Amino acid sequence: MVIEDSDVPGLEADRGLVSRKSTAERVAGVLRKRIAEGFFLPGGRLSEQDIGNALGVSRNTLREAFRLLTHERLLAHELNRGVFVRIPSVEDVVDIYRVRKIIECAAVRGVTAKPASFARIKEKVDIGDEAARTGNWKDLGTANVWFHQELAALSGSERVNELVGRLTAELRLVFHIMAEPRRFHERYLPRNHEILDRIEAGDGPGAEQLLMKYLEDAEDQLVSAYADRAEAARAAVAAE
Repeated sequence: MVIEDSDVPGLEADRGLVSRKSTAERVAGVLRKRIAEGFFLPGGRLSEQDIGNALGVSRNTLREAFRLLTHERLLAHELNRGVFVRIPSVEDVVDIYRVRKIIECAAVRGVTAKPASFARIKEKVDIGDEAARTGNWKDLGTANVWFHQELAALSGSERVNELVGRLTAELRLVFHIMAEPRRFHERYLPRNHEILDRIEAGDGPGAEQLLMKYLEDAEDQLVSAYADRAEAARAAVAAE
């Protein structure tokens, strides 16, 4: 599968975020955001020509951006084949959630009053509710990613924000393992509201308790999905 011009929806609209003199970091930021929003599927090959044309950047700039995203575990370079969107492993899932528990839970634990960013946090929950109402499960997944980025941002650390931005893009690649995204995302909507209520009340420890259980359940569900896929692959091989 090759990610060609028709498979890079909206990248032309992102051209305003970069220029012909833009840095590779800015280009990487655009692609990272698109990965976090679920536009690129794991295993897809990236076309330098199509993406470069869509963003209006040189091939050298794009290749440097690819190298940056490869370092972040979002892309993978295969000799004589090209650059592909990375396929996360079950070990990646466990490690991602290990980091999320440390960062997000610590961030909400420190809440002692309704935070200044509460409106932004609530907005992400509202966007998720609307996506569910209209049956747009891809947008619901994106809203959920944004919600958790806002939770991590409660730490007040720019370095944490940057780390979580990279981590959530990698996490979105993991979400693609779910054959039925509705079953995965919809069940967490009420729990988003519960966490939001605790944050509004300034109950950091209460929010942390809810969030920890939330992350543990999501991790278990994703690990189980990986196990099911591995079992299906083994069965297919045995049937040949």
